[in-house]
Amino acid sequence: MKLRARIAGALIAAAAIVAAGLMTAPSAASAQLTEVTGFGANPTNLRMHLYVPDGVPARPALLVAVHHCAGSGPAFHSGTEFASLADRYKFIVVHPSASRSGSCFDVSSPSALRHDGGGDPVGIVSMVRYVQQRHHADPARTFVIGASSGGMLTNVLVGAYPDVFRAGASFMGVPFGCFATTDGSSWNSACAGGQVVRTPQQWGDLVRAASPGYGGPRPRMQIWHGTEDATQRHPNFQEQVNQWTNVHGLSQTPSRTDQPRANWTRTRYGGTGAMAPVEAISVQGVGHSLPAAGMAARVVDFFGLSDSGGDPATPPSPLPGGPCRVTYTTNSWSTGFTATVTITNTGGAPISSWSLAFTLPAGQTITSTWNATVTPAGGQVTARNVSYNGGVAPGASASFGFQAAHGGDTAEPAAFTLDGTACAVA
Repeated sequence: MKLRARIAGALIAAAAIVAAGLMTAPSAASAQLTEVTGFGANPTNLRMHLYVPDGVPARPALLVAVHHCAGSGPAFHSGTEFASLADRYKFIVVHPSASRSGSCFDVSSPSALRHDGGGDPVGIVSMVRYVQQRHHADPARTFVIGASSGGMLTNVLVGAYPDVFRAGASFMGVPFGCFATTDGSSWNSACAGGQVVRTPQQWGDLVRAASPGYGGPRPRMQIWHGTEDATQRHPNFQEQVNQWTNVHGLSQTPSRTDQPRANWTRTRYGGTGAMAPVEAISVQGVGHSLPAAGMAARVVDFFGLSDSGGDPATPPSPLPGGPCRVTYTTNSWSTGFTATVTITNTGGAPISSWSLAFTLPAGQTITSTWNATVTPAGGQVTARNVSYNGGVAPGASASFGFQAAHGGDTAEPAAFTLDGTACAVA
């Protein structure tokens, strides 16, 4: 009996110690994603979810994170790394949810493409104003990121509301105005297929016309796209680069080109650091599935929200020696394909104009081109620069593309020569 009493007493004492430990242990993070209603003008009945991390400063930064078609704000919150980054760097995140059938955002109507014109952008700007008023978010550190439909809307928000957003990051998007329609439809097949090609000036004019009275600084822009994207095809990547470099008054020749990861080609325009006016990352071999692991951290770096003040420690892959390197990527279907060709100047002298010669396999015939003139349509062809992309500095790149028909053979050209000199093939 005495032994039993001792055991019982020990168990009671242990329970008391555990209980005391639980009472004195630090409490877990209490931040939760919450829905907000009545946040202001909302003509399309968007839903708003808000994430405010524990311990945000008095003037926190604000990130609007916009989901893809068939998604939702809560799903984007749980399926991306932005919540954990918000916890780490103490910024607030707003997640809009689309209300239309298919849960896609409006990036095509005339009202959406005009400052204060109506549509989804008005509701999202109301969310921003709400957080700025209720949580004292810093207007000078208000940003937007989106994927697919959200990436397209990122271009719209940055273009039509330069007074609201300081920078944007678009994953798998299209240029501002590319998806525009006037017949009430919400899908633009030509744009999605990468067939809408304009000069940088024309793309820039569309942005400037969206908010004609605006004369302040333009938001910085980060662009991500997979080379094998079959939903918003890869030519939209270069068209976005052309648009935003023109909006910023920059050359389409990169200030720096590197490879921060094996399948990433990153170009920066107007600067060489982590917060250049325009940054573009083409992801080799990846389809319509961004952002992937690690990409959100690069977005946060670009926005200036991290404590690193620059790039992560991983050094960029060095560019190989020699005069030129060509990257040739295709996306094919039963009777045709699109090709994206990137020429990198790996020599020591700048290029003022270029012509790239290569031979298409038998049965391949070019039907349309962008960012270059290519003649003839088949056999041994030569691609020549257009007026705005002839200059290529050492280490920089120029890209062009074409669509072609094929008779069953989708093989790539075996070799390329730039101005008569053989290039390495990536």
